[in-house]
Amino acid sequence: MVRILGVDPGLRHTGWGVIEADGSRLAFVASGAIHSPTGENLAERLRMLHEGLAAVIAAHCPDEAAVEETFVNRDAQSTLKLGYARGIALVVPALAGLEVTEYAANLVKKTVVGAGHAEKAQIAMMVKVLLPKAEALSADAADALAVAICHAQHRSARKREAALAGK
Repeated sequence: MVRILGVDPGLRHTGWGVIEADGSRLAFVASGAIHSPTGENLAERLRMLHEGLAAVIAAHCPDEAAVEETFVNRDAQSTLKLGYARGIALVVPALAGLEVTEYAANLVKKTVVGAGHAEKAQIAMMVKVLLPKAEALSADAADALAVAICHAQHRSARKREAALAGK
């Protein structure tokens, strides 16, 4: 059995979800979101995300982490700020000694819903189907659980590929 932390990075709201995977069996552990107020300066907001994610890792002791890749906006400034939040989402689990894997948003959606351009409501609905004990999910938490589910589905194939490549 492996415990997986899924992270949906965002500067205002970083969603997180923890599941356990035992073969194809998935179990909900916990989920939520870390919030950073828009009134704070950027460094303070990033500190809040760092501390919040570190607390989630300390509380739930995941074995591996999966992070959704950045969606590129038309607004370069927004994309850059999202990149900062994504950096926190990558480095905090790495600092905790976790293997961190990244997944494209379309792959997450395709894995969970069956369509690469699914709407947030469809993702949330399928997360509830796959993890019936997951209650009162925010959109950010549902997205993070979807990232964790995607990792659970693809991790064995990635490990086999790595073994074949001699890594």
